Amino acid sequence: MIMAERAVPSRVVAAERVASEAGFKKSCIPEVGRLLRLAAAAKPHGVIAESGTGSGVGTAWLHSGLGAGARLVTVERDEELARRAAGVFADDDRVSVLTGDWRLLEQHAPFDVFFCDGGGKRDDPEQVVELLAPGGLLILDDFTPSPHWPPRFGGEVDELRLFYLTHPALDATEVLTTPASSAVVAARRL
Repeated sequence: MIMAERAVPSRVVAAERVASEAGFKKSCIPEVGRLLRLAAAAKPHGVIAESGTGSGVGTAWLHSGLGAGARLVTVERDEELARRAAGVFADDDRVSVLTGDWRLLEQHAPFDVFFCDGGGKRDDPEQVVELLAPGGLLILDDFTPSPHWPPRFGGEVDELRLFYLTHPALDATEVLTTPASSAVVAARRL
C-alpha cells in the first residue's frame, strides 16, 4: 500500500512564504500544526487564541481546523510580521491579527483553545491558565523531551514545564512532536 503525503493547507503554504520573505525562522513545525488543527476542530464554535503570530504559520494551522462558528484571534508584537500575517487571512472575518503585547488577548477571553507560543508562556503562566474557558485546551510547544520526573532541561528541573503539568486547574500531559521536541497539552478543569 502506497501512503500519500499528508497535505499541507494552502494558507500554511502562504504563511510559510511570508516567513521566508521576512527571514522569520521560528515558524510552527507541521507536527505541532496538525495538533493545532485538531484542537481547533474540536471546538467548532469556540474562541481560539494564539500568542506569538510570527508570520502566521501556526495561525494558518489553527485556521485549517476552524469551524464556521468559531473565531480566531492572534497577537504579534512585531508590527511588520503582524501586518504580513494579517494579509494571509484578510479574506476571512473570523480571524483577527492584533499587533502588540500578548495581554491584548485578555479582552477576547475566555478561550476554548489557546496556543501560547509567545508572550505569557514564561512571563505570566498563571494568567495564561486564567484565560482558558472551562474545558479549554492549552497548547505549549518548543519543549525538549525529558525521560525524568520531574522533567529536566539543561540539567535542572524544568520549573516552567512542571508548572503547567502539575497546575491544579489543568489536566495536562506532554506529547512528543518529534524525537527532539515536545508539547504540553492541557485542558482546564470544569
